[in-house]
Order: sequence, then structure tokens, then C-alpha cells
Amino acid sequence: MAALPALATNDSERFFLGVEKSATGRSWRDRLDERGQARALAIAQRAGVPELLARVLAGRGVEADAVAAYLDPSIRTLMSDPHGLTDMQAAAARLAHAVIHGESVAIFGDYDVDGATASALLARYLRHCGLDPIVHIPDRIFEGYGPNVDAIRGFAERGVKLLVTVDCGTTSIEPLREAKTLGLDVVVIDHHQADEELPPVAAIVNPNRADDLSGLGHLAAVGLVFITLVALTRELRRHNFWTVSRGEPDLLSLLHLVALGTVADVVPLTGLNRAFVAKGMIALRRRDHIGLTALMDAARLSGPPEPWHLGFLLGPRINAGGRIGRADLGVRLLLEEDPSEAARIAAELDRLNRERQQIEVATVAQADAEAMAALGLEEKGAVVVTAQEGWHPGVVGLVAARLKERYGRPAFAIALEPGGTGTGSGRSIPGVDLGLTVRRAVREGLLVKGGGHAMAAGITLKKDALAAFRAFLEDALAGAVEVARRERALLIDGAVSGGAVNLALCELLSRAGPYGAGNPEPLLALPAHTLTYADPVGENHIRARFKSGDGKTVNAIAFRAAGTPLGQALLDNRGRPMHAAGSFAIDRWQGEERVQMRLVDVATA
Repeated sequence: MAALPALATNDSERFFLGVEKSATGRSWRDRLDERGQARALAIAQRAGVPELLARVLAGRGVEADAVAAYLDPSIRTLMSDPHGLTDMQAAAARLAHAVIHGESVAIFGDYDVDGATASALLARYLRHCGLDPIVHIPDRIFEGYGPNVDAIRGFAERGVKLLVTVDCGTTSIEPLREAKTLGLDVVVIDHHQADEELPPVAAIVNPNRADDLSGLGHLAAVGLVFITLVALTRELRRHNFWTVSRGEPDLLSLLHLVALGTVADVVPLTGLNRAFVAKGMIALRRRDHIGLTALMDAARLSGPPEPWHLGFLLGPRINAGGRIGRADLGVRLLLEEDPSEAARIAAELDRLNRERQQIEVATVAQADAEAMAALGLEEKGAVVVTAQEGWHPGVVGLVAARLKERYGRPAFAIALEPGGTGTGSGRSIPGVDLGLTVRRAVREGLLVKGGGHAMAAGITLKKDALAAFRAFLEDALAGAVEVARRERALLIDGAVSGGAVNLALCELLSRAGPYGAGNPEPLLALPAHTLTYADPVGENHIRARFKSGDGKTVNAIAFRAAGTPLGQALLDNRGRPMHAAGSFAIDRWQGEERVQMRLVDVATA
């Protein structure tokens, strides 16, 4: 299957199919430069893979001698010694002491999917060891993010000796100082960016602390918990804890939890993360996990689950409990062993997710109107910051993500409370570090608290500081945003004709998966195909159909494109030849399988 080359005037003007400005305002460029094309040729010749797959692999930095390992990622090969993480030895030793002596353990997790899966993974392991840990997921509205003093005092009253925080805790200095005062030992397993001052605890396993040289900063918290359990298993083996009656747990059978948390937290699917997801999908497809099987049924997932289902079907439902319902519903489902109770919880999460979608649609409309008014017709400004009273704090992260997608800038959505405090979330674009900027705003007194990653952050601020925070962001991020937006070309992996769009194409491309953040799904172009049909469908989507010169038809959909430049271009150009760019997936409907193109851009041919 051949992939058409870019049409370029010279090496510096690598416009794919000659597209200098598409419907979304981007140039199209070949993902491969000359070195990349040479690497693709070497891969095709030496590894014996089709040319299109070779281009995809080369575009993700794979060398010819690493193709076999990349196509079958191995956890054993990719996972380094757990003790390479700072404090891992101390963490494993303290956890082992709790297991051997049957101590009361509390797990404090974040209210998102990563926190829920990390908490469930650790709880399942400790249950296997004979403990009955307390699992606490904080209420997003009443408790906020991270450990709080009231919860810690509650643990102390219940006789807890060891507190383990997962996906949180790195910046919780005062609450964890209170834990120490009350006689609780604390182990933190987290991946959020760290400040210079760390809380006084027994161990902080966090690859993003300044003194950690493990190179594992791309892992989600659930992946770090998995590595911690590998270290703990070895430590317990050293103490002869495992017996005939209680053998070592099968950690590989729990990889479905690691895969779900990794995909849902949108961490880069490179290296060990790819292996976690690839092997976790195998465990998930066995459908022997009661909670997730019930959730797949509630989500009406037909056919075998794919990685994108974790991010778009299962993850949002786990999240719905923490956003607008009971915060612990997700982790309860992941720990449930009774099929009927699992089905009941899954149905409740599915209902909450539908309610969340309705709230999100209304809030996005309000935030979009505010953003358009602030940016003006010329869309001037480096950052979108929206804030209103009455917004549900549980959906502000989703709203920020929608604004970021629409305006191509970092975006914040803030829910203001009547008392004058606002809780918000931010989402960023590649090349703009939001977590670092938010922590600086905290140090400068603009925020009550805040933190996060390069691509996402959470904040709490006083209403009267909103204007100053907005001005601070404009000043701090203008340069980085300008560079990022100037370089935001659409990178195309290859071009195919409608006749080549079939199930075999999807199966070929899937060999280089799983795809996600950091390992982008291949974008292919249909060159000069006639747009024979385009109409709105569902909630804000545009369904389209393209026909090639030989009469072959390609079905396509542009998600959330209604009212956007992409959607308008589709509606305005029916009957005309268009270049179309997107990814290809298998669409299963009523027992039938067909290929569907997920459009991300079009351009006049």
C-alpha cells in the first residue's frame, strides 16, 4: 500500500498536497523530513513491513533495528529497576511492614480516573495480602483536591497507622504534617510536579521531584503504583511472606486498571506506558474483571474494546461519579466482586455521565460566548480565561479542554462560588507548560492554591484576583503561545485513495498502536476526493461522505465540528473536490463492521 509523498517546493516548504492553509487555518506538512523518509525506507526493507506502516513507525522515531520490539512492547524489557525511583526502597519497606504486621492502612486517591484506578490497584493488592484497607476518594466540591486535615483526623480516629496517597500528596505539606503529628506514617505515590519543599513523610515516590533521576516522569500515578507493587512483591519475598496458601499476586492480570488510568490521564503513550496499555488491553478483552465488564455493558460497547474506548467511553463514566455524583462510585465499581451490584453501580455511573454531558453542553455554550467576547473577532490574546457563577465545578476541566480545542490556546474555566472563591481547571497546548506557570502564580500570591502538569492544571483563587491572574497568564505565556501557534502545522503520515480504505488498512495501522498522547494516531489524507454528502448529526457532529475518482466511497465523521470552521467548510463545499485528513477506525453497528474516517481537517483541492 503506497503512501503518496508531500508536494513541496523545497525542503523548508514541505506542504503536504500543497495545502498552505486549510479550513482550520493550518498548513499540512509531511510528518517525515528527509531523514525520516530514509528511515522509513530502511524499515520497509529490513523489517519487511508495508510502506505505509514503515512511514508511521518512522514518524514516531522508531529505528529499523527496533521495529520488532516496538510492535510488541514488553513490560519486562521496558521497565527499569523500581529502586531507580527516589524513595522507592523506603516506600516498599514501609508498605511491607504494614502487610507483615497487619496494620490498618488508608488509601487516599484523587477523584479522577487515574486516582480511582491507582487506588483500586493498591487496594486489590493489599486485600490479597490479607489487609482490608480504607479507600477514601475526596468530594471534589466539599474537600477539593488532595489530602485534607479533616480526613486525616478521621483516619487517626479509626486507628490507621499507614496512609498512602495516590495521584496526590506531593504538595500537601500542611495536611501531611498533621498526619505526622497524629502518629500516621505516610507514603506518597504521585506524578504531579513538585515544589522544592516536600511534605515530612516516610517516602515520596514521584519521578517529577527534583532529585529523581529515573526518567519515568511520563507515567500516570497508576503506573507508578504498579511499579511500587513490583518492588513491594520483592520486599515481601525477601521476608518469606509468600506461602503455598498465599502465593504472589498475578500483577499482569491487573494491567487493565493500569491501561485505563494511563489512557484516561492523557499521559504520553511512549515507552513503558505503551506496554502497559498494550498488555492491559489483552486483560480487558478477556472480560474477566467484573466491574469493567459491567461498565462496558452499560456503555453499550459492542465488539472488543480498543484503546480509544478507554478515553471516550469508560473513562468519562468512571469520572462522572467524581464530577457530579458520589466521588467513590468509580473505585467502588473497580473493587466490586458481585456482578449484580457491579451492574447497578455501572448503570448509575452511566446515568451520571449523561447528566454530566448535559451540564457540560450548557456550560461550554456560556464559556464560548464569554471567550469570543474577550478575544474579539481577531481572536487576540494568548490565553482564554472564562469564569462565571453557577457553573458546576465538576465540569470545568472538560469545558477548558473544549475551549482549548476551539481556540488553539491554553484555556481556563473557573466556577465562581457566591462567597467569592473560584475553582477552576486549565488545559494547555503542546509547548506551553501550564503546571509550571500555575505554581509560579501561587508563589506570587495570585492563587490560593494550584498545581498540575505541563498540559493540565487545577487552581483555586479569590474572585477579586481574577483580572490579575488573567493579566499574569497573558504576560507569562504570550511568547510560548505565539511560538506554539506559529508551528501548529497538521502533520500527515501519508495519503491513500478511497479504494484502499478497508478493514485491512485499519488492521495494518493498529499494529503500531496503541495510539494516544505522545504517540499520535496516524493521520492520512484523501487527495482530491469529491465531497458527495455533508450534514449535521447527533450532538454537534458532521457526517460526511467522499468519493474517489474510481467511484469508491469513504464514510467520515467530524466530531464536535458543528459551528466550527471545519464543520462550515464541509457544509459549504458539498459536491466539490476536497483534500481530507483524518484517522481511520472500525465502526461496529448492529453486528456489521465498516471503516469510518474521523475527520480533523479539510482543504480545497
